[in-house]
Amino acid sequence: MTASQAAAIGAAPAASRLGPLTLAALGVVYGDIGTSPLYTVKECFGAATGLKPVPEDVLGILSLITWALVGVVTLKYVVLLMRADNRGEGGILALMALVSSSESIATRRRRLYIVLGIAGAALFYGDCILTPAVSVLSAIEGLKVATSTFDHYIEPITVGVIVALFAIQRFGTGGVGAFFGPITALWFLCLLVLGLIEIAHNPGVLQALNPVHGIDFFLRHGLIGFLALGAVVLAITGAEALYADMGHFGPRPIRLAWLALVLPSLMANYYGQGALILRDPAALENPFYLLVPSWGLYPMVALATMATVIASQAVISGAYSMAQQAALLGLTPRLRILHTSESAFGQIYVPAVNWLLMAGVVALVLEFKTSSALASAYGIAVTGTMLITTALAGALARAVWKWSWPQTIAVVGTFAIVDATLFSANLEKVPTGGWIPLALGAVVFITMWTWLRGREVVVRKEQDDALPLDLFLNRIGPGKLHRAPGTAVFMTSLQNEAPRSLLHNLKHNNVLHERVLLVSVRVLDQPHVPDDERLVLHNVGKGLQRVVVQYGFMQTPDVPRDLARLQERGLPWDAMRTSYFVGQNRFVPTAQTVLPRWQEKLFLLLSRSSSNAADFFQLPNNQVIELGGRIEV
Repeated sequence: MTASQAAAIGAAPAASRLGPLTLAALGVVYGDIGTSPLYTVKECFGAATGLKPVPEDVLGILSLITWALVGVVTLKYVVLLMRADNRGEGGILALMALVSSSESIATRRRRLYIVLGIAGAALFYGDCILTPAVSVLSAIEGLKVATSTFDHYIEPITVGVIVALFAIQRFGTGGVGAFFGPITALWFLCLLVLGLIEIAHNPGVLQALNPVHGIDFFLRHGLIGFLALGAVVLAITGAEALYADMGHFGPRPIRLAWLALVLPSLMANYYGQGALILRDPAALENPFYLLVPSWGLYPMVALATMATVIASQAVISGAYSMAQQAALLGLTPRLRILHTSESAFGQIYVPAVNWLLMAGVVALVLEFKTSSALASAYGIAVTGTMLITTALAGALARAVWKWSWPQTIAVVGTFAIVDATLFSANLEKVPTGGWIPLALGAVVFITMWTWLRGREVVVRKEQDDALPLDLFLNRIGPGKLHRAPGTAVFMTSLQNEAPRSLLHNLKHNNVLHERVLLVSVRVLDQPHVPDDERLVLHNVGKGLQRVVVQYGFMQTPDVPRDLARLQERGLPWDAMRTSYFVGQNRFVPTAQTVLPRWQEKLFLLLSRSSSNAADFFQLPNNQVIELGGRIEV
């Protein structure tokens, strides 16, 4: 299901479409949180907490997991944040764009929201390398429960699955995606049945539904109870996906899938694991797989592996989308983006992101070796992103929804306290691996912030050195220039100035085409721009037209395709008699830089790695002419 299709269906799809959309949402939205039962309960009683599987602590942990799922996932994400859509799209960057575009926000505060959005996106990438590693490794570890024969093969099998997963990305996942929903639905049904069977043997475990057991757990354990939240939070990893993937399916299918199947299945399985370890404390070795009858262990390992691959696929696809959004919003250099489907919107492949993620995931598996060790690094990036999302939601409630301060504090403030508590509980993981997603997030943040600041300096420099269009037009007179037949398209980021590529062409060739289009690509603070709003035209005079091609941050630029719409506006257009002039400027350091020296050097390095503008805008290779110069930054 594509974003454009979902938009056409609307927020409340017809009954005939609701079932397929809900099934599809299972495979994309709930893969990550759906595989959390593989390791959450085991880690809650792991070495980090030192807790014993005594009845009062089992009930306390189950109560905390219950109210984390209800409070954070259900109330915050399903109920509140799904209202915070940017024309149907969700996610941290969509929320940032929505909040920062409000006219009532001061410039300094808008800058703060952009910084928060960048920080959230950076932490998302920190989570991206952990999810495939811990999920796939925890699934493969089920083989150790069946037999010790596989003890020495867990890592190689895991690495093989991960490498294969990343290797197939370049072929696209549209065909495989059709199986994601049914497989994930089967996975949740297995979670539900396995949990209910064990609960039937010890229904007393349902007492944990009472939040008093969670409160009592804290009162008895103090600091240990607080640190245990670092393991409890593993139950809600992937909650951000509910919000981020809203544009693909709409809120109603996502809510229905959560309330009708996902939440009951997760709760039943967690309570089943709790009942099992109350009956047999030795089951803490791997309570998830020990719920499974011996005859079904190998099929369950296979199903779990497929479920974790699906969860990883959703994270990888999310990383591609985030990279595309960041590039379009001007937060990163242009990236080489390949489309893997001619018909399905959003099916993209970003080679640089793919191979960097694969290297990071494989390195984590080889370094940490077990899912328990990896869990010590897991959670801090997730809770950090949750906290930032809540902060931006609070800003949205005040600026856009016009909530009063008491209402904002009562609702958003409560969620902020919960998120801050969960984030603080995960800080103790920093020395044992939690520094990895934080370090990666810091690198991504510095990269994005440097590129944003550097581009601002470049734009100011270009504007200072540019020739205003009115002065340029005054220099164009009859007989002064040869007007070549055809159309010339000059790509430019300037609004009222002549682009450098145009001036270079005149200086060296002393020729101007009969029709000249000064084309700018503008990315709006909304996910999609309708076709009838794609082009904004302004007749400059003397055969020159200003054309602004508008895109949303979820759309892929295709300038030639969209310029063909000029015929609908009554302007002549012949694709085969059109030349595209692109500025290939080289940035060089200056003695008086605006940026700190280290940031200047980083920006210069990033500029060299930026994808070619002609490729990014999908210009035809045999019709592109590159003209450049040197710009001091």
